[in-house]
Amino acid sequence: MEDFEKEWNKMLHGEVYDAVHPEFLRRLEETRGRLWTFNNLHPSDTDRQKAIIRETLGHCGQRFHINQPFRCDYGCNIFIGEDFFANFNLTILDEARVSIGDHAFIGPNVSIYTACHPLDPQQRNTGVEWAEPVAIGHNVWIGGDAVILPGVTIGDNVVIGAGAVVTKSFPSNVVIAGNPARVIKEL
Repeated sequence: MEDFEKEWNKMLHGEVYDAVHPEFLRRLEETRGRLWTFNNLHPSDTDRQKAIIRETLGHCGQRFHINQPFRCDYGCNIFIGEDFFANFNLTILDEARVSIGDHAFIGPNVSIYTACHPLDPQQRNTGVEWAEPVAIGHNVWIGGDAVILPGVTIGDNVVIGAGAVVTKSFPSNVVIAGNPARVIKEL
């Protein structure tokens, strides 16, 4: 287990790590099992849904709602604030920390990625990767089908247009859209 702890710490600190270590695979399977239960609960069973999310995520505020289905890798690296709402099909690959502030509103089919893979196919085939954190501020609205890539920081009071591909960081008080996303309006 000591070798796994070293790999886990490498993952959390943005270093290249062995992503195919058996303990990573076991933890991924464990999280998927919890989320399978969450995603298959009756939609009215919100108390059980919230309990599963609380035991899966690193932190969540008292007031949140995540529509089914929801998918993530580990969950323990996801931190959400108060009054968080996520619509259907939120996917978060949380090999690094993903923090989302208060009053976040996330549309359907949004994806947030932290995992990075080598460009060289031979190196990529060895199963190594690294991760870069994503930070999203308070009062952010993310439109449906948006994708947020590793290493991105989004300021407060930002609107991300539907279908945007966010490849770099943006300051507070802007509307961004497009592929790649760019500022289209200041608020």
